[in-house]
Amino acid sequence: MCDYTRPTCLQCAKSRRPCPGYKDAFDLVFRNETEATERRAKRASKKALVPKVERRDSLLHEAPGTSFASSFGTNALETSAVPSSPEIPVEEHARNLFISNFILLPKDDSTAGHLDFVLPLREEAGPDSHIYHAFNACAMVFLNNRKAAGGRYWDKALSEYNMAIAKTNAALRNKESQLSDATLAAVLLLGMFENISAKQISAFNWGSHIDGAVALVKLRGKEQVKTQVGFQLFLAVRTLMSVYCLTAFTAPKMGAEWWLDNTTFSKTAVVVQRLMIKSSEIRAEAIRLIDSLTKSPENIELMLDVIRKAQAVDQEVVAWQESLPEDWHLKTVAWEDSVMNGDCAKAEVFPGRVDVYSDVWIGTVCNSARALRLILQSMSVRCAAWVCAPVDYRTTPEYATAASVCRDAITDIIASVPYFLGWHLRRKEVSHIKTNFGTFPCGEEDTAKGLAGYLITWPLTCVISQDYATDAQRAWVVGRLRKIGNELGVKYALAMCQLQMRVPSMMIRRDMLMRADRPAVNGGYGLVKIVEARLAPPVSPEHALNPHQQWEAVQKKRFEQGKAELIEKLTKNTADDEGAQRAASRWLKMEKRQG
Repeated sequence: MCDYTRPTCLQCAKSRRPCPGYKDAFDLVFRNETEATERRAKRASKKALVPKVERRDSLLHEAPGTSFASSFGTNALETSAVPSSPEIPVEEHARNLFISNFILLPKDDSTAGHLDFVLPLREEAGPDSHIYHAFNACAMVFLNNRKAAGGRYWDKALSEYNMAIAKTNAALRNKESQLSDATLAAVLLLGMFENISAKQISAFNWGSHIDGAVALVKLRGKEQVKTQVGFQLFLAVRTLMSVYCLTAFTAPKMGAEWWLDNTTFSKTAVVVQRLMIKSSEIRAEAIRLIDSLTKSPENIELMLDVIRKAQAVDQEVVAWQESLPEDWHLKTVAWEDSVMNGDCAKAEVFPGRVDVYSDVWIGTVCNSARALRLILQSMSVRCAAWVCAPVDYRTTPEYATAASVCRDAITDIIASVPYFLGWHLRRKEVSHIKTNFGTFPCGEEDTAKGLAGYLITWPLTCVISQDYATDAQRAWVVGRLRKIGNELGVKYALAMCQLQMRVPSMMIRRDMLMRADRPAVNGGYGLVKIVEARLAPPVSPEHALNPHQQWEAVQKKRFEQGKAELIEKLTKNTADDEGAQRAASRWLKMEKRQG
C-alpha cells in the first residue's frame, strides 16, 4: 500500500520495485470541467496545502485514531503533477468537488465555518453509515448539476439519498444512535441535498429535515454544546431554524431564550440571530391575530402593539448596523453607471455600488440583517392595513417608512451580490482589495463557490418578493438566481425564480378577503379607536398621524390644492367668463359643506 512519501514511496523502496506514483485528487477534481477551470487547477497544483491541513487539525475535534487527511482522502492533500491518463472514480471526483465548494473552515476563531464538522464525523462513522451516504448524495447531486456532467449522475445521487434516508431512520429508532453527532449531521446533509437538487418551489422536504434537526437538538439538550463538534452542530441548526421560521411564518420551538442562552460564538453575529428569532415570534403572533380576530377596540390595540414590537426590533437592527466592528465593514470597490446592452437579466452588476466583504460568512450575516428589515417593515404595513381598513393602507406612516427602508435594504443586498458570485475575482481594478470567500480544505480560493451562491439565494428571494423592488431590480435578481442554479449548481435558486409572491400587497389582499367573510364586532367603535391610537414614533414629522388621521390629512390637502388652483384660474379669467363663474359657484357650495 502506498504511503505517499516523497519522492518515492517507502513501501516500494523496501520491496525494491519502481514506485508508480499516485493520483492527486485535488487537481483531478477539476480536470473534467471547462478549459478555464482546468488551467486554474494546474496553476493551483503549485500551491502547498499543508498549512491548511495543520490549521484544520487544530480547529476540528477529530475522531480518535484518524487525521483530517484521511477524512477526505490523503491523495487530495498532495501536490504532485497530474497524470497524463488519470483514472479517478466519479465518487471521489464528486466528493472533492463538494468539499472545495461547500466545506468552509472558520477563520481565526472569529468567523463560523460551514459543514466543517462533517469530515471527521463521516470518517468516524464509516463507509456504510447514514452520514456517509448523506454526504455522498450531496456530492453526487452537486456534480450532477454541473454543466459538464449533463445530468448523468442523478440516479446515483438519488440512490445515495434513499440509502441515507433509510439508514437515518434506522438510527433514529435506536436510543444510542439517535442522539449522536453523526445522526444530526446526516439530517442536516439531507436538508442540504434538498436545496441543491430542488427543481420546483416546495419547502416541504427541506422543512421536514429542519423540523427533524430541531427535534434532535431538543432531545440532545444543552449538554451537546459542551463539545466542539456538538456546539458547531447546534449553531448550524439554529441558523437554519431561524431562516425557516421566517420563511414558514412560524415561531421557533422552545422559545428564543432556549436557543440563545450560553451559546454565543460571535458577539456580533449572535445579535442578528437573536433578532431573527424574536422577529419570527412577532410575525407568528401577527398572523395569528389577523387570522382570528374581528375588529374591536381591544383587538385594534393588540394589533397596534404588534406594530410597536416590530418597529422596536427594526431599530435594534439599525443600532447593530451602526455599531459593527471595523473588520465587518463593507468596502465599496466600484460603481456601475448603466447596464450594457440594456439587458438587466444578463448583467453581472446592477447600476450602482459594488461592495465586497472580508469573508463570505460576514457578508451573509449582514445580508440577513437587511432581509430581516424587509420582513419587519412588510409585517408592520400588513398590520397597519388591518387596523386602518377600509382606509387605503398606502396612506399610513408605516407604508411611507417601509418604502424608504426597504428600498435602501434592497440596494444594499444587490450591491453585495457581485461579491458573492465572484465578480471581484475577475476584475483587475479591484485585485488589490484583500478579500475572498474564506478558507476551504481544497480547491482554489480565487474562484466562485457553490456555497456563496447558496448563501445569497435567500436574501435575493426576499428582494424579488418585495413590492418596493423595481421591475429592473427584479429582472436582474432573477438573472442572478438563474446563474446560481445553472452555473454554481444550486438548483434551489432556479426554483425561487418561479416565485410570484409580492409582499405586503398580496398578503393584505388575502387578509381583506378573509375579513369580508367575518362579521365585525362593535364595528362602530373601531374607527374611533383608530383615531385615538398612539402608534410608535414614525421616521419623519409629516407622518406623525395615525392611519385615519393620515387619510383625513390627505383629503384636506387635496381640497386645499383644488381651491388654490381654482382661485388662480378665476383671477386669470374675465368677469364675463360664464364657465369660470359656474366653477366658482360650485366651489363656494363645496367649501360651505366642508365648513
